[in-house]
Amino acid sequence: MSKVVQGFSPSSRRWSWARLHELKLMTTFLFLTCSLHARNLDVIIVRGAEGAEEYGKKFTAQVEAWAAACSKAGFAPEVLRGENTTAELQARLSKAQSDRSLWLVLIGHGTFDGREAKFNAEGPDFDAKQLTSWLAPLKQEIVVIHGASASGGFVRPLAGKGRIIITATKGPDEVFYARFGEHFAEAIGGLGDADLDQDKQVSLLEAFRHASQAAALFYENEGRLATEHALIEDNGDGMATRREALEAPPTEAKLDGERASQLVLVLSDEEKKLTDEQRTKRDALELELKKLKEQRGTLGEETYYKKLEKLLRQLSEVYGSSRPAT
Repeated sequence: MSKVVQGFSPSSRRWSWARLHELKLMTTFLFLTCSLHARNLDVIIVRGAEGAEEYGKKFTAQVEAWAAACSKAGFAPEVLRGENTTAELQARLSKAQSDRSLWLVLIGHGTFDGREAKFNAEGPDFDAKQLTSWLAPLKQEIVVIHGASASGGFVRPLAGKGRIIITATKGPDEVFYARFGEHFAEAIGGLGDADLDQDKQVSLLEAFRHASQAAALFYENEGRLATEHALIEDNGDGMATRREALEAPPTEAKLDGERASQLVLVLSDEEKKLTDEQRTKRDALELELKKLKEQRGTLGEETYYKKLEKLLRQLSEVYGSSRPAT
């Protein structure tokens, strides 16, 4: 493990496994009492080396927040930690099912040696190149939420079609403790303050914007120079975007965030009425609708409205098929 993270020893762990067991029992209860559509989604949480007890408490709190959010969503996440974390992660990713979306959450410290950005696991560290190679064979949609320092060094290697990459820092050289992950874990479970469009659920994009702004406010309120600047990349071009750019007036440039705005962990009551297949179809139609509106000026009114009517009918069919038979 990297020597940059000091003070870690197995005897210093403070881990509330009883709490995680309680959350798993809550998940089982939800399955028995709720008639929800099954989610084709796996959430894998990697809990890294704490370095010092104060960070261990923060990492534990993040894991518990994610576990609670997954419990609300109707399933339990997989939590990897310990001396064999890196080998276990590699093995788990090699067995990922192609018909299930995958969210990978990295909670811990990161380092940068001037060449490679690394995630500090409790055993051997792993770097961006290794993680990229483990994910390369996977064809399903993948979300990587890397909340550690130096996480920005993972963006370019991991970016690609069907990938959403969210990092706490804008580059590998931001190596101080990052607070972004704390706020993201808080938001993803459905935090009201993060629900910007007031649709009773929090998307990946909304959680990103909330966590990025909350981290920025911390440094502003403390009168300190910000040492973390979160990024999001979801259009596959490897050029990530900061929150400030997303909140600026629209430009011709194709910014990130479009797909991330459609992905939600804890669904609203309305979203629960749809199956994963229906949501996938709905999301694709909404993207087509957005592109159509952008082409309105070149298509001509008659062609535009014909295409618009077709898309709206298809969207209506998706929502209509979600209603119970009478």
